[in-house]
Amino acid sequence: MPELQPLVDELVQVWPVIVLQLLIVVVATWIALRFTRITVHAALGRLFEREAAEGNAQDLTAVEVERRRGTLESLLNQSLRVIILIIGFLMALNVLRLDIGPAIAGLGLLGLAISLGTQGLVRDYVAGAYVLIENQYARGDIVQLAGVTGTVEDVSLRRTSLRDLDGTLHTVPHGLIQVSSNMTRRWARINLDVPVPYDEDRARVVAAIDRAGQQLAQDAAWKRLVLKAPRVLRVEQLAETGLTVKVLGTVAATHRFEAAGELRGRILGECRREGLVIGWRPVPDRLAEEEQPDE
Repeated sequence: MPELQPLVDELVQVWPVIVLQLLIVVVATWIALRFTRITVHAALGRLFEREAAEGNAQDLTAVEVERRRGTLESLLNQSLRVIILIIGFLMALNVLRLDIGPAIAGLGLLGLAISLGTQGLVRDYVAGAYVLIENQYARGDIVQLAGVTGTVEDVSLRRTSLRDLDGTLHTVPHGLIQVSSNMTRRWARINLDVPVPYDEDRARVVAAIDRAGQQLAQDAAWKRLVLKAPRVLRVEQLAETGLTVKVLGTVAATHRFEAAGELRGRILGECRREGLVIGWRPVPDRLAEEEQPDE
C-alpha cells in the first residue's frame, strides 16, 4: 500500500533505535513487575506482623495467617501485573510510531464501563481485604454482620457465610458490612437482669446470687472459663411490681451463652434453697377489689 511506504522507509532507517527502545521498555516492564511483587510481599509482611503483635491476628494459627496473606498477595500482584503490562504494551506501540490515542481512549471507556458495572464487586473485595488483614473474625466465631447473626462457616475475599441458630446459611457480601460485632473474641460478659419482688429481702437475694456466682467460678468444669466471678453490681431498675438487680461477670467469650444459662440455673436453685422468691408477682387489680361488695 503506497500510503504505508513512508512509514516503512522510516522504520528501516531507525530500526536500531526502535529495537533499543523496545528492549528498554521490556526491561523496565520486567523490573516494574519484580519491584511490585517484592514491595507487595514486604508491605503485607509488615502489616501482618504488626497485626499479629498488636491486633487480633494473634488469635489465628500460622496456617490461617499464611492463607489470608497468600490470598491478598495474589490478588494485589495480579491486579498490578495487569496494569503494568497494559502500560508496557502502550509504550511499545508508541515506540513503533503508532498512534496510541484511540487505544488510550478505548481503554478509558472500557475502564469506566467496568468500574460502573462492577463497583459493588470492587467494594466487596476492598472491604474483604480489610476483614482479612485486621482479622475482624474467623471461622467458628459468632458474629453479627449486616443485621444477620450466626456462626462464621467460611470467609473469602468477597463474602462471609454465616449459619444462624435455625440452621439457615446466609451469604453476606463484605461491601454491605458497616459494623462487624464479634461475640466470641477473647472474653465476654455475663450480663443478667434478675427481677426481685419489693416484699422480698433484697440483701438475702443479693447474697444468694453472689453465692451462685462463686459456686460457678469454683466449679471444676467452669473455673478455667470464668475469668471473674459473677456478682450483683447494682439495683438496675425500679418497676411497678418489683426491682431489677444487675449481675455481671467475665468468662471466656466462646462460652458466654452456656455460662449465662448455667448461672441462671444456679441462681434459681440457690434462691429456692433459701426460700427466696425471684421474679415479679402480678399486680393486684385494685379496681376490681374496690368494686367487690363488703360481706
